[in-house]
Amino acid sequence: MNRHVTARVLVLAFFAAAGVAGAESADWMRDAPEPWERSRLQIGYAIAPVPLDTRGKNRVLVGLGSYIVNAQSACSDCHTHPNYAPGGDPFQGQPEVINGNGYLAGGRQFGPFTSANITPDAHGRPAGLTFDQFKDVLRTGHDPDGSGRILQVMPWPVFGKLTERDLRAVLRIPPRCSVAPG
Repeated sequence: MNRHVTARVLVLAFFAAAGVAGAESADWMRDAPEPWERSRLQIGYAIAPVPLDTRGKNRVLVGLGSYIVNAQSACSDCHTHPNYAPGGDPFQGQPEVINGNGYLAGGRQFGPFTSANITPDAHGRPAGLTFDQFKDVLRTGHDPDGSGRILQVMPWPVFGKLTERDLRAVLRIPPRCSVAPG
């Protein structure tokens, strides 16, 4: 068995053991990123503080989106308040338990600014934003409420440098080139 096939089998076994691989697992593995990137998918699934809805979604993008939101960009740090559930604060020597009830619901104060509620909607989109709205927020910093205000404190200049694929992963939207017609 060559190295790439072995790596795909190991990743598939991980997801099957984690309960996220179903009968269609071979289909989504076809779209899996290169081997160096697969560990981010594993971490994304492992650290998700709430159940990830993979029904009808690209599982690669769901895992990558969870990794970006919860580890790489740490959106959850500012948009979950308080960050930790009672008894789950690692800064107090407790085993980490993210506040799943307030996950991405906003409310953290930064001086006169309050982090927004970006709880995903039924389609998994932060605050229900379309891809174009989300991309605009992260690329320009303009508040999606239409006021024209530039988001303060929010590190959009840094997050705006994420690739389009990464932004789509946060929204779990497949790239246009891989969307089947119909």
